[in-house]
Amino acid sequence: MMNCELLATCSALGYLEGDTYHKEPDCLESVKDLIRYLRHEDETRDVRQQLGSAQILQSDLLPILTQHRQDKPLFDAVIRLMVNLTQPALLCFGSVPKEPSFRHHFLQVLAYLQAYKEAFASEKAFGVLSETLYELLQLGWEERQEEDNLLIERILLLVRNVLHVPADLEQEKRIDDEASVHDRLLWALHLSGLDDLLLFLASSPAEQQWSLHVLEIISLMFRDQNPEQLAGVGQGHLAQEWRTDVAELEVLRQREMAEKKTRALQRGNRHSRFGGSYIIQGLKSIGERDLVFHKGLHNLQNYTSDLGKQPRRVPKRRQAARELSVQRRSALNVRLFLRDFCSEFLENCYNRLMGSVKDHLLREKAQQHDETYYMWALAFFMAFNRAASFRPGLVSETLSVRTFHFIEQNLTNYYEMMLTDRKEAASWARRMHLALKAYQELLATVNEMDVCPDEAVRESSRIIKNNIFYVMEYRELFLALFRKFDERCQPRSFLRDLVETTHLFLKMLERFCRSRGNLMVQNKRKKRKKKKKALDQSVASGSAPYSPEELEAMWPSLAEQLQCHAQDSELSLDSVIPFDAASEVPVEEQRAEAMVRIQDCLLAGQAPQALSLLRSAREVWPERDVFGAQDISPEEEIQLLKQILWAPLPRQQGLEEQGAEEEDEEEEEEEELEVVQVSEREFNFLDYLKRFANSTVLRAYLLLLRSYKQNSAHTNHCVVKMLHRLAHDLKMEALLFQLSLFYLFNRLLSDPAAGAYRELVTFAKYILGKFFALAAVNQKAFVELLFWKNTAVVREMTEGYGTLDGGSSSRRLPGWSPEEEAQLRELYLAHKDVEGQDVVDTILAHLKTAPRTRRQVIHHLVRLGLADSVKDFQRKGTQIVLWTDDQELELQRLFEEFQDSDDVLGNIMKNITAKRSRARIVDKLLSLGLVAERRELYKKRRKKLAPSSLPNEEESLHDFCQEDLEEEENVPEKENEEDEEKEEGSEAEQAQDGSVLSTEYLGQSLHQEGFSAPLLWLQNCLIRAADDREEASCSQAVPLVPLTEENEEAMESEQFQQLLRKLGVRPPASGQETFWRIPAKLSPTQLRRMAASLSQAEEEEKLQLGLESKVPGEPGLEEEHQQEEEHQQAEEHQKEHRAHALRTHLLARKKKAGLVSPEEEGTNGGKEQLIMAPKKRQLLDSDEEQEEDKAPELGVPGIRKKKRFQIEDDDESD
Repeated sequence: MMNCELLATCSALGYLEGDTYHKEPDCLESVKDLIRYLRHEDETRDVRQQLGSAQILQSDLLPILTQHRQDKPLFDAVIRLMVNLTQPALLCFGSVPKEPSFRHHFLQVLAYLQAYKEAFASEKAFGVLSETLYELLQLGWEERQEEDNLLIERILLLVRNVLHVPADLEQEKRIDDEASVHDRLLWALHLSGLDDLLLFLASSPAEQQWSLHVLEIISLMFRDQNPEQLAGVGQGHLAQEWRTDVAELEVLRQREMAEKKTRALQRGNRHSRFGGSYIIQGLKSIGERDLVFHKGLHNLQNYTSDLGKQPRRVPKRRQAARELSVQRRSALNVRLFLRDFCSEFLENCYNRLMGSVKDHLLREKAQQHDETYYMWALAFFMAFNRAASFRPGLVSETLSVRTFHFIEQNLTNYYEMMLTDRKEAASWARRMHLALKAYQELLATVNEMDVCPDEAVRESSRIIKNNIFYVMEYRELFLALFRKFDERCQPRSFLRDLVETTHLFLKMLERFCRSRGNLMVQNKRKKRKKKKKALDQSVASGSAPYSPEELEAMWPSLAEQLQCHAQDSELSLDSVIPFDAASEVPVEEQRAEAMVRIQDCLLAGQAPQALSLLRSAREVWPERDVFGAQDISPEEEIQLLKQILWAPLPRQQGLEEQGAEEEDEEEEEEEELEVVQVSEREFNFLDYLKRFANSTVLRAYLLLLRSYKQNSAHTNHCVVKMLHRLAHDLKMEALLFQLSLFYLFNRLLSDPAAGAYRELVTFAKYILGKFFALAAVNQKAFVELLFWKNTAVVREMTEGYGTLDGGSSSRRLPGWSPEEEAQLRELYLAHKDVEGQDVVDTILAHLKTAPRTRRQVIHHLVRLGLADSVKDFQRKGTQIVLWTDDQELELQRLFEEFQDSDDVLGNIMKNITAKRSRARIVDKLLSLGLVAERRELYKKRRKKLAPSSLPNEEESLHDFCQEDLEEEENVPEKENEEDEEKEEGSEAEQAQDGSVLSTEYLGQSLHQEGFSAPLLWLQNCLIRAADDREEASCSQAVPLVPLTEENEEAMESEQFQQLLRKLGVRPPASGQETFWRIPAKLSPTQLRRMAASLSQAEEEEKLQLGLESKVPGEPGLEEEHQQEEEHQQAEEHQKEHRAHALRTHLLARKKKAGLVSPEEEGTNGGKEQLIMAPKKRQLLDSDEEQEEDKAPELGVPGIRKKKRFQIEDDDESD
């Protein structure tokens, strides 16, 4: 039922009285309302269906269009509404709906579109459209307004939409040579003169913007036409068509007469009302008895076991694809008009229009899949030109190697998308069919050029063929299409065109090879190349570490060069980029690499480049004066470069160590890269033909041959020619010994009209004769009929079974003698139970007979019954699978040897005898119980604790570069201080008050149990936390992260955990935390008191041990401590000159940060602080003398502590 508002709007348009249409005053507003309704329709397209049921286009819009053309606003609105109403149903719904309700709406909209198309089949409507379009095209581009261009486009779209409506074959039921609705529409278009306007748009250089619209309309005009038949209309080819029809009728008549004769011979003289029953000997029924036949003998030949059975239903997803394109012969006057249109189009428009469309496609100015219209036009008009009067100049735009490449690229793309996009596989298959037709027509045109009388045309053909046959992709295209042919997506017509195109290509290639003595072609081979691991940067560059003497000898020349260029403040910085923009590492983290590059330039003697790189890096990373301050003097720059030259900067090796720590237990697989190697080789046609000798290609040919009655004579010839090439030229008749093919031959030979298929009959008799000749020698040939075969099986069938292992027939190896079999049996029984080795390889190494292959030995072991199957000898991954007792003992020994090293697993893999993967070694260590979990085998990382004697500046530079190349292993988790206060409360304070006395007893007991090192580590952690909280304005919980196995064992000990609780250390929260944490509420004084209690227990134990062990003549504990301090002072004196070069640079940083007083500017001693905050992490550099002075006051012994640099953000310092 129609909507009330919609009905009122339609009534306000006007009314038809006789042949005159009277419009209402609100007609224009009503048309605009209908456009608005269509814009807001639902997904069922209800407004469109209601307007279609009311026949609004036939009764109102078409009369308004033809009778009120002078009302331009109304005319434009009606054209706009009609374009919307005639929109294709596929465009409205997106695709053919699968849901029944939506499919019903889709079919309803399609029925209304077919009614619109029939209403448009009148000269009046197209006459108005033609006149309007003509007037608009008369305007020059400077006179044409935007509204005019929109109206031109809407008229072209309206014509496109009407022509796009598919025909209703069930309703029309038209035969050939009868005018259908589409024919009447084309005739009306011709009478209106619109075809001439289309030719003008296609040929005018000023109207290139309408190229794709015109090409789409032309493709819809010739949708049902055959170019070869169209080219022969009116040129004496009607007699040939008549002879073809007569031949087809004669075949049908012969088949009918043969059937009548057979029935007459089967009919008896006297009819018996009792047919009787018969026993068919040799044909078993369901049981063991012979079959009983209850019908007359004349029906015996029609007997089959499938009689009375329910036919098996084929699932919809497995059904063969349907043919969508239907070709028919239109009425004679329509075909004459279309033939003349094609001739004029080729003469005046083809080359220019196809060039314009190709330009639109390459520049991506077209819509998606518009290249299909280009490929259709190429195939249709080149076929028309070849069939009418072959003139290569008319199609020269598309007759080039570039066109071959364009078609091949699209064909390959469609082929890949059909395999990947399974939901739209049918659509991709249709596009692939269009591309294949275009490729076929290109080959046919080039083949036609070979017989052209013009020498220049033949030379052009030879050049094109030389390029096509040379490139490998063009030769491999047909093999790929055959191998991936899927009859569920690709219709039978695609297979027919593929077979015919392959036949044409092979014929052209064979003829070209015969005309040339030898043909060189391109050959591409994909080689897998393993990507090598990145080597150490210093090793890769070939530079070994320099000794201090070499650096001292190198510096004077560098200093001289730097003195010359240091005064040049405008040194070229534009050409020097201190970072790699294409690297995955952020620019902020590439500072260390820039420092390494500066050092490399200095080592290479390129002082100006090093200076330029330093200044460029200063511009990129000005924060914290890493590369010097902005107002740094030339002398300070030279001193900074000298220090960079001397500094032991970490290379790329740091990144590899970091990656080694975090790698999983699985074996690292090297990345494989496919490298295409291009070479040239001499082409052999028979070798190329052998590529088609496989079962996949034969199945496709057999599928097409099953419909030999419906195929054309040329299609059957193409199929037989390919099978003849394989059987006769390649001597592979046995490849066609297949039961389904023989069943088809039997059907062909028993066909009453077999005389019309002489070529097929001759070939069938040839193959059957070859088979029975082979069956007389090889009785297993009857069993081989059940299977598809490859070339190897064919050779075994014809030359004898067992020749496959012996190479070629001319070098056939002798059989196994009894002595050889005895030796083989003895070797197998002796080595089959040995673990860790391959039994076949061992047999081959000890076999003292003629050279045998692994395959021959395995097959003979199976024949002798020593093995059940060939699969028992398959290699599985790594050759070494089982562990012997000696190998397990060796692994245990290596683990005990390297368990205290930093990289246990790496050392084991380097020294183990039987090389195995990382994952297998880890699994074996776990199974032996040597380790409890995999993380125990991770590569350990030593914390670089520098003694106080090392220069502060040098170590700070080293740590700065190291932190950019290596990630921090343990980053403390940020916690909310307010939450900690709520969680801890006053418990930490209460625990702290009584912890000192009890911790002394626990500390002594833990020292006695061997936990001295964990206690020292805990003491250092407490002191560091106290120092950090004194320097920082705020405090946070600090996790206790054990980095060694000894500390991990201590943290798991109940007694050690009891000590932590006594000290007030908080255990990890369940499910959220992993490590124990020093609470944020503990003050620095409390932390130092805890550390002092631990150290007092340690000192008491050491003092007691020292008094017991002290003898005359040996230094005591105090003397040892004094000697150690003197040794540290000597080391500090030796290394002091290495830190002198950086002091000026660090002083400049301190000046900028405002952390140095005027008294400290002139002195080099004292406390030095460097404000650096990369990634907001603390840098540990050197010891601090003041901390050593504080320790005795608090009762803490002289413990080495690293100097800590306070981390401050720029915002906080401001």
